[in-house]
Amino acid sequence: MRILLTGASGFIGRNLNAALIAAGHEVIAASRSTGVDFRQMLTVNDWLPHLSGIDAVINSVGIIGECGSQRFDVLHTHAPAALFRACEQAGVRRVLQISALGADASAFSPYHLSKKAADDCLRSLDLDWFVLRPSLIYGRGGGSAELFMRLAALPMIPVIGDGQQKLQPVHIGDVVATALHALVAPESRQTLDIVGTETISFADWLKKMREVQGRRPTPLLRVPFGIAMACARLGRYFHPILQPDNLRMLKAGYWADPAPVEKFLGRPLQCSAPPLFFADATTFGSAS
Repeated sequence: MRILLTGASGFIGRNLNAALIAAGHEVIAASRSTGVDFRQMLTVNDWLPHLSGIDAVINSVGIIGECGSQRFDVLHTHAPAALFRACEQAGVRRVLQISALGADASAFSPYHLSKKAADDCLRSLDLDWFVLRPSLIYGRGGGSAELFMRLAALPMIPVIGDGQQKLQPVHIGDVVATALHALVAPESRQTLDIVGTETISFADWLKKMREVQGRRPTPLLRVPFGIAMACARLGRYFHPILQPDNLRMLKAGYWADPAPVEKFLGRPLQCSAPPLFFADATTFGSAS
């Protein structure tokens, strides 16, 4: 297949690009580095020239926090909606949207709401669509995973409150495998939550990250939510993930049943074995 992949330079996009090429697909990578700036791709006509000869589209553009001209409404909603409508007009039937767990009726953050708006647009169109909603993704090269690894390596592990916020981390290899299967699956028009089989607390997740780095156990540093929010208001200027809304989303917690995506893949999702923390999608099979 000849596939237009947007966001090809991001964590998910890079892994998708490598896996698609390894599977024999021709990938047309669309990102700022290839001259496609999502901030300027806001109409159907902007996208139509890029869809000539394309068999499928995967949108993996995403930001975890706004910075400068990188805005949720533009990158998560307006540009993808224009792309999806252009696909309908150009006759590109198979379209995959990489969304996020929590982009549903419970959404309250600008991040989730902007993702949901694009998801809803895609679901309204006459296309063979998939909306894929991963939970927290880990694996080599992931920005959030690398930040959490650094936090886990500190002399004391900082957690919010009691650190019992629930997570269902999923490896980038399982996310990529789901996307590749969605390209050829006969039954389309599906929304799939891609979540790990383990439900683990934030504190235990950081402890596990410390363990896989070969470090000795260390006490938790419990940071009250109000103080964590104050730190995030300052920290957002130093790292995009350190946003107050991201703490609110962590506090809310998101979970889903892994059974539907396991049925879709025809196999169990991977448990978080130590080698997977240092594996990307291309080395996923040998590390699992």
